[in-house]
Amino acid sequence: MIELLQNLLRWLTSGSQWSGTDGIATRLLEHLQYSLLATLVAAAIALPVGLLIGHTGRGAFLAINLSGFGRALPTVGLVTLVFLASGLSMWPVYISLVALAVPVIVTNTYAGMAAVDPEVRDAARGQGMRWYQVLFQVELPLALPLIMTGLRLACVQVVATATIAAYVSFGGLGRYVFDGLAQRDLVQVLGGAVLVAVLAIALDLALAGVQRLLFRNRPPRAHAH
Repeated sequence: MIELLQNLLRWLTSGSQWSGTDGIATRLLEHLQYSLLATLVAAAIALPVGLLIGHTGRGAFLAINLSGFGRALPTVGLVTLVFLASGLSMWPVYISLVALAVPVIVTNTYAGMAAVDPEVRDAARGQGMRWYQVLFQVELPLALPLIMTGLRLACVQVVATATIAAYVSFGGLGRYVFDGLAQRDLVQVLGGAVLVAVLAIALDLALAGVQRLLFRNRPPRAHAH
């Protein structure tokens, strides 16, 4: 075990391992590209849906069940199916990652909206605010902490799952996992896994820092009971 850890440390810190088209730096940038693009597309789809469901109160059943659907989604199977249908492209990977992230963002956005005190909504309407003013000036600011939590969860899940890009012969840090398995190179497999984990943690901490900055001077919100 000690020897394996020493070999892993050498693999991670070797200068040659970080350079070239197959180096860690290149694979890291590829992995970030897949992950961030998929998360942004998922957010563009899921946030309006979650806000609409939370504001109108309609479709709550859909929002609740989307979470279970996302957990049960066979990501590798979906990648394979779309890959066979679309040919050699990155679309299967992006579609699968977006499909994974959308339920998490929708459910957390809906939960944030549902937690807004109804009396606050009524007070806003009583002051003559239109529906879009209530949504964007009252409900959305109060729901934002849970929405940010959903984005963090989705981003971490996408980063962990983006290793499937290597399953259909593309890049990213998953390349080390799949190539290492094919070559029976345990050090390379562990190295890829460690890099994915570190990247996921780093992005989560970065988003947590953004969240703290956004709400640093904000008074505690009231929670619905």
